[in-house]
Amino acid sequence: MGFIDLLGKIAYYLPSVKKPERRPSLYERLAWTGAVLLMFLIMGNVPLFGIPQEAVVERLAIYTLIFGARNGTLMQLGISPIVTAGIILEVLVGAKIIELDLTDPEQRERFTAAQKGLALILAIVEATAYAVSSFGLRIRLTLEQQILAIIQLVFASMIVMLFDELLQKGWGIGSAISLFILTNVAEAVTWNMFSIAPSTIPTEGTYYGVIPELINRIFTGNVVAIFVRKNLPDLLGLISTIAFMLLLIYLHGVRVEIPIAIQRYRGVRSKIPLNFLYVSNVPVLLFSIFIADYLFFVQIIWSQFNRTNTNFFLNLLGTFEVLENGNIVPTGGLAYYLSLRGGILTVLEDPLRAVVYTILLIAAAILFGLMWVEVSGMSPRDQAENLIKSGMNIPGLRLGSVKTLERFLARYIYPLALLSSIIVGVIAASATILGVFGGGMGILLAVGIIYQYYQIIAYERALETYPLLKRLIGE
Repeated sequence: MGFIDLLGKIAYYLPSVKKPERRPSLYERLAWTGAVLLMFLIMGNVPLFGIPQEAVVERLAIYTLIFGARNGTLMQLGISPIVTAGIILEVLVGAKIIELDLTDPEQRERFTAAQKGLALILAIVEATAYAVSSFGLRIRLTLEQQILAIIQLVFASMIVMLFDELLQKGWGIGSAISLFILTNVAEAVTWNMFSIAPSTIPTEGTYYGVIPELINRIFTGNVVAIFVRKNLPDLLGLISTIAFMLLLIYLHGVRVEIPIAIQRYRGVRSKIPLNFLYVSNVPVLLFSIFIADYLFFVQIIWSQFNRTNTNFFLNLLGTFEVLENGNIVPTGGLAYYLSLRGGILTVLEDPLRAVVYTILLIAAAILFGLMWVEVSGMSPRDQAENLIKSGMNIPGLRLGSVKTLERFLARYIYPLALLSSIIVGVIAASATILGVFGGGMGILLAVGIIYQYYQIIAYERALETYPLLKRLIGE
C-alpha cells in the first residue's frame, strides 16, 4: 500500500459530505456558504473547555490572518492542518515524488482523501504540541487539561475539514480556506477603520479605529497628528489600503494575449488570454503559510528549550520576550525578521529589519512562484499538451508538436511567472511597510480571493440565466 493509499485509508474512517443529488441554485449555495462562515465565527469565540481563559495571551497577527487561529478557542489551530496538508501533497505530486494525474477524477479523489488523512495527522501533532508546551498560555496545563485540549482541537479540526468539503463538493461557493482567510482580513480592516475601543497608546489618540479618531481630531483641530501613528491605525494606512486595493484590482484585469488557431473549426483564429499576474497571490500565500508554521514551531521550541535566549543555535531560529501583559514577541533570529510589524514609524525604528524582510519576501515569492508553475499544471509543457488535446495550435508552428509549442509558450509563461512573482512580493512588502490595514500579505490575499469569488458568481449567474450553457459544458 502506497503513501497516498495509506492516508486515504485514514480518511475512510472519518465523516464525509456527499455531493448534492441536484445542483443547488446560486442562492442556496450562498446560504450554505453563509452558514459555514457563521459557524466558523462562532467556533472562533467558543473557549476551550477546561482551559483558564485568564491564562490565554495574544498571538502574532499572522496566525489570525492566515490560519484564522483564535487563541484559547476551538479555532486554536484554525485552518492550519488542512492548508499545510494540501500544500505538502501538492508539492509532492507536482515534483513527481508521488505519481498522480490530478486531471483524472478517480486519482483526484484519491488525492483529496489523502489530504484529509494527512490533515488529521497534522491536527493531532499540532494539538499535542500546543497542549504539551502550553503555547500561548501563561501557565502549564495539567495532564488532564492537555488530554482535554487535544480532544477538543482535533474534533474542531475535523469540523473545519467538513466545512471545506461541504463547499468544495458543490453545496457552497469556493472553498472554506479562502472564505476564512477573506473573513479574517475583512475583520482586521473593519476593526482598524471603525473600532471605538480606547487607544492602547494614550499619547497617539483617543480611539483605536482611524475613522472615529479622525472625527475626534477634526473637532479638536489637530487632524495632522492622525496621519501617522505608532502601532495604531492611521490615515496613511487607510489611504494606502485603498490605493493598493485599486492597484491589485487593476492588475488582476490585465491580460497577455497569445494568438491561436482552432483546427476543428478549419483554423478559425482566436486568442488565449494569460493573466498578467500569472501566479496570482499563490507565492505570497505559500510564504505566509510557511511563516505562520515556522513561528508556531519555533515559539514552541523556544518555550521548551530556550526561554532564557542563551542557546546560540536556537537563537538563530528566533528569540522571544514575554511582555508584562503576557504576550510573547520576537526579538531576534530569523523569527524577528519574518514578523515585521506594519507602520512607517515602526519600520523607521529598525530599517534593517524591513530591508531583510523585503528581500526574503521577494526571494521567496520568486521561488514559490516558479515552483508553483511547475507543480500546478501551469508550466509551458502542461499548457502545450492542453492546447493540443483541445485541437488548438499557434499559427506558424508545426501541428501536434508539443516540444515546439512548449518552447513558444515558455517565452511568455516564464517571464510572466517571474515578473508577477516579483510584483506581488514588492506589493506585499510595500503595503506592510506603509501600514496597510490587514497587512501587506492579507490585503493581497483578500483582493485575489474577492476576484475569484466574483468570477465564480458571474459564472453561476450565467449558467442560471442561459440554461443551454449547462448542456454545452456538461453541467
